[in-house]
Amino acid sequence: MVQAASPTFSRQDWLKGYESLKTEQAYWIDEIEGQIPLELEGTLFRNGPGQLDINGQKYGHPFDGDGMICAIAFKNGKAHFANQFVKTPEFLAEQKAGKILYRGVFGTQKAGGWLSNIFDLRNKNVANTNVVYQGGKLLALWEAAHPYSLNPKNLDTVGLENFGGKLGASEVFTAHPRKDDRTGELWGFGVQPGPKSKISIYKVSDRGELSTESQVDVSGFCFLHDFAYTPNYRIFMQNPVSFKPLPFILGLATAGECIELKPNTLSQFLLIDRQGNLQTLETDPCFVFHHCNAYERDDEIIVDSVCYPDYPKLEPNTDFRDVNFDQVVAGQLWRFTINHRLGTVKRELILERSCEFPVVHPRCMGQEYRYAYIGTIAKEVGNAPLQAIAKIDMNTGKQEFHSFAPRGFISEPIFVPRDRNAGSEEDDGWVLTLIFNAEHNRSDLVILDAQNISGKPVATLHLKHHVPYGLHGTFTQEVF
Repeated sequence: MVQAASPTFSRQDWLKGYESLKTEQAYWIDEIEGQIPLELEGTLFRNGPGQLDINGQKYGHPFDGDGMICAIAFKNGKAHFANQFVKTPEFLAEQKAGKILYRGVFGTQKAGGWLSNIFDLRNKNVANTNVVYQGGKLLALWEAAHPYSLNPKNLDTVGLENFGGKLGASEVFTAHPRKDDRTGELWGFGVQPGPKSKISIYKVSDRGELSTESQVDVSGFCFLHDFAYTPNYRIFMQNPVSFKPLPFILGLATAGECIELKPNTLSQFLLIDRQGNLQTLETDPCFVFHHCNAYERDDEIIVDSVCYPDYPKLEPNTDFRDVNFDQVVAGQLWRFTINHRLGTVKRELILERSCEFPVVHPRCMGQEYRYAYIGTIAKEVGNAPLQAIAKIDMNTGKQEFHSFAPRGFISEPIFVPRDRNAGSEEDDGWVLTLIFNAEHNRSDLVILDAQNISGKPVATLHLKHHVPYGLHGTFTQEVF
């Protein structure tokens, strides 16, 4: 019998990171260990649920929390922090009412039981999942609605973004687009789910103009958060899930709680080429939130993804704060080798340790690459909150880790190249990650040397407060 590894964290510390941040601030970061590299210039934008309760009435799942944008700008070895909530009409209405007015997709019901929730099928656009800067527009993203446009200079909310009417009223834009660093184009998608789902592939030019590359009908209910991008293909993992809407309609469960992984059902890769032709290939059952990267090699397509053996959902009437990590399914990094001519899929385990939020050098998106950076747990086995950053050499298999355990909890790493020229080393740059420091009940922005990931941080920037655990973000070379 294999004994579980000793804990690397305390539950009390972990829970502190799920407290709401009620204030909006703007200030120069003046408490810094180490030195910010002078070459590091630009703005790091982060998004995540900044508010997790209304007057003490808690949201049932962190993904239902209100979106809050953080901006950390770097110039001349100095850094400036600012944060603002995305001022959606739903956010403003709940602030005025002082209570929860909307059901959340993942675990939040209005007070009063099923009678208060029955037949209320409205979606609350929480705008809390990602933030991207494209074509002069800063966009707060949530995958079940339109993006919200923000002023990148002060983070003020401008309003819903429909790209000059190119994104229809019933269409949605992904929370996980992919940037082609060679062309400057941002690629995304939208899903209209149902017994037969429609996937729309979108391109946003470097001027911020949206166009639709293709629309493809897919059999079955599509639950897609991310996709992989190559010059010739857009690649989706069709997770074998079903949606049983009756409990949601009757107010007994949220929409997310009505999604289930079909037992003993194969997953499917959906390959969509530039002309909108669809090829479907089956692989072993698994669930994917995030892909790391993909590239083409002769007749093969290599796709690296974080895979779960089951859909990691909360059961109805349970509190995510009481989660038993020993019973939570762990995500692992796998490599899929797809031969689209033979119709075969092979898979190989890359990182066994529980992990999430993989990233690569921006110029490697859709291209063959060597290094991946990913959040992991601090111990080798079992499951826990993410407390370490891993650097993985895809050529040699070498794995290096920088742990912030026992009292530090990480966010998605962001790789920022020192030099964006094609001739520079792929790992010549920095890995930026926002850490919740439970010892001081505040957050730190940590800058790691990507070529010495396990070494001492280049700089640690201490914020004046904590930032609740976030989701995705982006770095732009423009300084706001």
